[in-house]
Amino acid sequence: MVRAGGRKGSGVSARAGSEDARPSREQVVFGVSGLLAAASTCPALPRPVPSRPGPARLLGQDSKLPSSVRNTLLELFGQIEREFENLYIENLELRREIDTLNERLAAEGQTVDGAELNKGQLKAKASHSTSQLSQKLKTTYKASTSKIVSSFKTTTSRAICQLVKEYVGHRDGIWDVSVTKTQPVVLGTASADHTALLWSIETGKCLVKYVGHVGSVNSVKFHPTEQVALTVKLDDFSHFCLMNQELNGIEAWKTVSYFVIYQNASGDQTAHIWRYMVQLPMPQPTADCNQIAGEDEIEFSDKDEPDGDGDASSDCPTIRVPLTSLKSHQGVVIAADWLVGGKQAVTASWDRTANLYEVETSELVHSLTGHDQELTHCCTHPTQRLVVTSSRDTTFRLWDFRDPSIHSVNVFQGHTDTVTSAVFTVGDNVVSGSDDRTVKVWDLKNMRSPIATIRTDSAVNRINVCVGQRIIALPHDNRQVRLFDMSGVRLARLPRSNRQGHRRMVCCSAWSEDHPICNLFTCGFDRQAIGWNINIPALLQEK
Repeated sequence: MVRAGGRKGSGVSARAGSEDARPSREQVVFGVSGLLAAASTCPALPRPVPSRPGPARLLGQDSKLPSSVRNTLLELFGQIEREFENLYIENLELRREIDTLNERLAAEGQTVDGAELNKGQLKAKASHSTSQLSQKLKTTYKASTSKIVSSFKTTTSRAICQLVKEYVGHRDGIWDVSVTKTQPVVLGTASADHTALLWSIETGKCLVKYVGHVGSVNSVKFHPTEQVALTVKLDDFSHFCLMNQELNGIEAWKTVSYFVIYQNASGDQTAHIWRYMVQLPMPQPTADCNQIAGEDEIEFSDKDEPDGDGDASSDCPTIRVPLTSLKSHQGVVIAADWLVGGKQAVTASWDRTANLYEVETSELVHSLTGHDQELTHCCTHPTQRLVVTSSRDTTFRLWDFRDPSIHSVNVFQGHTDTVTSAVFTVGDNVVSGSDDRTVKVWDLKNMRSPIATIRTDSAVNRINVCVGQRIIALPHDNRQVRLFDMSGVRLARLPRSNRQGHRRMVCCSAWSEDHPICNLFTCGFDRQAIGWNINIPALLQEK
């Protein structure tokens, strides 16, 4: 994960999973005794019988499969054949090595490297070497077959996960994405280009631009019941904007009046209140999104990214001056969220604290301390006065404000690297994602160990859970977005091919379950947000 405002190298972090390395001869051959024991565990693989028809010949005989499917199967069968051929060759080399070392053993009177081995030493050494060799062989087979199984699985989800709309207009990477919970439903994005944008989901048109500060905008959150937005910026300001809606139909436009509260992180550690007007375009007919994209990976260069020179937000209303401000943190504010009811908000900062505010009076109610390193995220429970904060100290903490007189805190320790986000689900579950490439599902009633663990090949950024269907969307550093259920079963991977999908690190995901066009949104450092249509019933049925 890349920390906001401090991008790696050219501003992109794409930690692709390391390739599985086959054990070398030095790793496999642990000595004569180990090889003697290993010989029994490595039977020679039979050579293919020439007269037996291979996969290509079988598929070619009156095959009714489409040519594209047939070619994919042929390629996969070819991969299987090459893997087993390589293992067969390695097995032959290992057997030759065993024979050579056996001859040397007999010639040197059972001495290896000048040391005599008695029966007990030989047995112990053989047992240890056999165990190590067995483990390495299991790892090699598992890594090889998992790639093949993954290739088969991804082909089944093409029609289930479709890219519908791309929201292009930011000039730098997008850290966060969020969707309003009330009408009109709009999309919000927070970017490293120092702006926050609101978008029409249906048309992809930018509705308003927020340029109140000079640093990266790290988070955007909307009020749970009213037209209120909460954004966070890297220049250490916290901004709040409350939106009151008035609708008047004017030809093809709706005029919407907003009084908006934004929370932004900024250098003088203050919170600002903003007011603005936007025009929401009426939905236009959408293009046919039934075209199914292939799953083949395509590498992209910087020239393939959306053109930032054509600024789609240049003609939309711009907010520059705040109405009021609040002072709080001593460092960058990295995330924010609304407590249930919307009268209070919580912010997370690099000063290792989270602050709870009374929005109406701009009063700091509580300062939540205890983390040993910078905070990375904060999230509130949808129905209870609970807050969870995550940190670079490999932990996340649960803060309980249900009892006004007692504010308890519980510490969850289960990750080995930065916890990038922790979010609530319906009931008593919390889902946490980490730079250690795992996602864990926790039961608040039993905090000792997770009830499910998802292991991935890349660091996980800001996750989001589809509350109704209990599906977790995982945005990765390696440009992938994967969907899992709460028990840890992988459901799908969003397509990345034919110049579709993200081309840089994916920073955040957000569900909008009831939207008829796009029910999942993702954003990343390719400077675009993407709206997806996930056929959830078909996805769960395929599982």
